[in-house]
Amino acid sequence: MAKSSNQKLKLLYLMKMLLEKTDEENTMTINEMITELGRYDITAERKSIYDDLEALRSYGLDITARKSKTTDYFIASRVFELPELKLLVDAVQCSKFVTHKKSNELIKKIESLASSHQALSLHRQVYVSNRVKTINESIYYNVDRLHAAIAENKQVSFKYFDYDIKKEKVYRKSGNRYTVSPYGLSWDDENYYLVTFSNKYNDFTHYRVDRMSDIELCESSREPLPENELFNIAEYSKKVFNIFGGEEVTVKLQFDNSLVNAVVDRFGKEIMIGKLDDDCFYIWIKVAVSSTFFAWLSQFGAKVKILSPDAVIEKYKSNIHDILAQYE
Repeated sequence: MAKSSNQKLKLLYLMKMLLEKTDEENTMTINEMITELGRYDITAERKSIYDDLEALRSYGLDITARKSKTTDYFIASRVFELPELKLLVDAVQCSKFVTHKKSNELIKKIESLASSHQALSLHRQVYVSNRVKTINESIYYNVDRLHAAIAENKQVSFKYFDYDIKKEKVYRKSGNRYTVSPYGLSWDDENYYLVTFSNKYNDFTHYRVDRMSDIELCESSREPLPENELFNIAEYSKKVFNIFGGEEVTVKLQFDNSLVNAVVDRFGKEIMIGKLDDDCFYIWIKVAVSSTFFAWLSQFGAKVKILSPDAVIEKYKSNIHDILAQYE
């Protein structure tokens, strides 16, 4: 009875072995397929295998035959090619917001999209770098819930916490829940942030997703944006500089010509650039003035200068002075 039942699955097992065991560098003959099917207690004749291969081709599997001393068969193309899978593995491995445990689980699933031989080259990449990862395992599911709330136009409630020096959670608002209207998720500086809007404050704010817990979708709909207000998550992320807020101000900045790439990377190709002289250019940009904005400027040393407004110049000077004061 068991053998007869397996016999009905012959086509599925044949597809499984071709996907798992073959690629352009690794092939199977008809005799090898018959032997492999025998491991599943399935008997097959050569003619039936030929018919099955044609059925799988009709189904959409790209099965190619290569003739030499024998006729070898392999899967010639897949939904994802090997370079694409390597890119996905790298993205998962480099993602700070995905924990080590979840990274390994995702990479295993990505490996299953390749042949077992190709999967070895993907598996080796897991150990390429030892990056800092989030320690909040639930972020993977938090992101999914938040996407669902945005799609369904619902408010969400959650608890929000920080870590103390013992790396233990300390909940804000004494553990009371936040209720917000989610309008976007931004992946910035290797962290996920939820961007929300409040009618009470008539402004957007943001929360680190890995610092959120006990997320629930509410029955109530999101607070609507003001009339004619258009929300652009990319523009919002640019203004707040790595999602650290501050007073929004239009600033004129001077840069050495060698920093054009850095400016375009930060603000996009649409940024208007003006020539100051043969060595420098300037831009006008609306940013949230904060310590993070100043830190971004500081990395360029004397190759960047704030030209206006005076209030921002004074804040930057004060920021530098406070840092220097620690070493006096």
